[in-house]
Amino acid sequence: MTLFWLSFGFGLVTTSVLAVAAIGLSLQFGITNYVNFAYGDFMALGAYFTYVLNNEVFHLNIWVALALAALLMGGFGVLINRLLLGPFARRFHSTHYVLIVTFGLSLVMLNVIYSIWGADVRFYALPFGVAHHVGPLLLTTNQLIVMGIAVALLVAVHTTLKTTRLGKSMRAMSDNGTLAMTSGIDTKRITTITWFLSGALSGVAGAVLGIGEGNLTPAAGELFLFVIFAAVILGGIGSIYGAMAGAVVVGMSTEISAAFINPAYKLDIAFVVLILTLLIRPNGLIARPGTT
Repeated sequence: MTLFWLSFGFGLVTTSVLAVAAIGLSLQFGITNYVNFAYGDFMALGAYFTYVLNNEVFHLNIWVALALAALLMGGFGVLINRLLLGPFARRFHSTHYVLIVTFGLSLVMLNVIYSIWGADVRFYALPFGVAHHVGPLLLTTNQLIVMGIAVALLVAVHTTLKTTRLGKSMRAMSDNGTLAMTSGIDTKRITTITWFLSGALSGVAGAVLGIGEGNLTPAAGELFLFVIFAAVILGGIGSIYGAMAGAVVVGMSTEISAAFINPAYKLDIAFVVLILTLLIRPNGLIARPGTT
């Protein structure tokens, strides 16, 4: 087992986590046209909801806890939009106001998480991970499940967008919200569903990030947010398939580079790749429809 193949396996796991997170952020941006800078804290809260269900109170199986935490985060996303972000977006036409609100929301959420769970490193109650040889790769059972969850979610999002009435409405609203509204699409309902999906995906991403890293801290999601932004921008802002492609490029490049350079600099590689790509393709790998 060479160092390259070990890092390649880690890259697949990182790509899986990153793809789930990037799709959730891209879905929300595609519908609302503003970035939720508290998304990393959404991930952290989802990770701690999973921890409470798995280890602190209910002692549920980690995968059951993850699913329930995702549903809780979906509801939380809808609640935040209804009570906070939605009213600001309707009152102020400029997205700058909403961006400032999401910055403030991020600070509030981070401090609430610190207040409830503290700064101590916490661990999930995970089943013993047996290592499996998959070709030249060495992956644990938990890593394989994380990758399977990511693939299942990617396929589900693709199927929803391409084959269902909901997905077609979401794509129409993403292309032109005003035209979608005049065409009879219930934009409020679509926005609510989008926030639920984005919140649920953030919860899944936060939990699998903790599983992949072996621990969770309140600031983990916030730190990972920069990598998510790199993947989303690289793929093309607002493009779901661009987010998938960006996650592959960023996830693999960061982990494989760690086999040849100091691992402390692996995140810098993501931004080097981002800059070089945008010099060639300013709109990203897969530009959102309507961009120039």
